[in-house]
Formats: sequence, structure tokens, C-alpha cells
Amino acid sequence: MTQTSKGSAQTSRLRVVARKDAVDEATGTRADGAVYLCEALSVMNEGAGFLDRLKLDEIAALRRVTSPMSFEPGESIFLQGDVHSGILLIEEGRVRIYYAGPSGKEITLAYWTPGHFIGGPEVFGGGLHMWSAEAVEPSRLSYLPAGKLRHLAATVPAIAMALIDGLVARGKCYSALVQMLGTRSVTERLAQLLLILASTDNAGLERGVSLIIDRRITHEQMASIVGSTRQWVTSTLARFQREKIIRIERGVIHLDRPEALPLQS
Repeated sequence: MTQTSKGSAQTSRLRVVARKDAVDEATGTRADGAVYLCEALSVMNEGAGFLDRLKLDEIAALRRVTSPMSFEPGESIFLQGDVHSGILLIEEGRVRIYYAGPSGKEITLAYWTPGHFIGGPEVFGGGLHMWSAEAVEPSRLSYLPAGKLRHLAATVPAIAMALIDGLVARGKCYSALVQMLGTRSVTERLAQLLLILASTDNAGLERGVSLIIDRRITHEQMASIVGSTRQWVTSTLARFQREKIIRIERGVIHLDRPEALPLQS
């Protein structure tokens, strides 16, 4: 049964918008890219191309063993502690991956988008899921059972290599997340998150934003990403607004001075 999305009733949604004169017009961008805490914005969506190496017949072989699945916003895809049974390719929509501690407090690890897979790291089954996944918006996924995926990896080398590429990208993601959580203050993490939300894969961009993005997010969702509380995020965004780094108008964040964000102490 479809559940209600967490946090949607607790605070208004914000739309992050980059000022046009802060845009690097030479960069290629994707407004639907993945979101997770990371230092290098240029690698944010790296894992979305893990199947690009496959030929048409290899893709067909993969598709023959998949089953379509659909999820509504807030609906659980798998839960922390469930047994691994395979992976899911995201075809449409957006999926939140999160970890829940013994106290019940959650931290969002990533939002994954089309082209990425979820369900690792034990892609061939066995073991338990280390985190949970839920749909953020209406989502369509393709399920690849662990046994059939193992057989394909053993018989089609290109598929095995593609899986390695995907796992490498995922390992880099969570390594980047641990580095951000361990070496950056919560204020710096929020500042970096604003840049991430106002950017996509922006090749060559270091401390700016790349384009206007229509991405809705709540204060509570921001807090779950940076490891803080909704109240702290609200007060810190208000301070950024007083310092004229951002403007919040009708639920929309305008990132006017990205160079003034406190990215390092």
C-alpha cells in the first residue's frame, strides 16, 4: 500500500534556482541527476552510465530477465535488514536511499535517478540490505533477480564489467559521503548541498552553479542529508538570506552569491 511521503506536511517545499549570471554556459547539465553529499560536483551522475558499454544484443539479454515494478511516492522498495534478492534499475522517477539508526533517526545517503541501480552491494544475493529505499515520486524500476544476474555475469563478460563499473561508482559515492560527514562542519555541508541542488554534472565548474533547476525539497529533507534538524536548516537558511547569499521568495531559493557560501572554515 502506498505510504505518505515523509516530511511533506511539516514544511513547505523549496525550489532551488540559480541566478542566470552565475551560470557557466559552456557546461553540459542534467537537471534530473543524482543527489548526494560530494566534494566534486562533476562526478555526481557518474554511475548513471554503467550500462553504456553494452551492445544491443547484450542489453536485450539483460532485459529478458527483468521484471517491471512501479512505486508511488513514499512507497517502500526495500527495507534495511531485508534479504538481498537482486538489483533494480531506475527507469523513471527518483528513489531515496537512507539509513536508520537504533534510535530511529534517519540520514539520507542519496537520491538516485534514471540510469542508476539500487540494491547493492551484494548484487548476486545473500546478506541483508544495509539501508532502505523508498520512491520519492512515481517511479518505474526493472528488477533483475540475483540468480539470473549471476548467470549473465558469468556468461556475458560485458555485463560483468558493467556491474563492476556500477559498483565502483557507488563505492566512490559513499566514500565521498563519509569524507563530507567526517571532515566538513554541518554548515559547510549545507552550503555544499545548496550548490549540488543548484548544479548537476557541470564539467569544469568549481564554485558556481550551472543552470536554473526546478528541484523541490523540504527543510526536513535537507536536514536528513546534512545530518542536522529541520529547525537548524531553517535558521541557517534565514542567516544566508540576511547575508544576501540567497533569497527565499514564495518558497523558491534563489542562489545569488554562490561564491559567498561557507564551503570551508
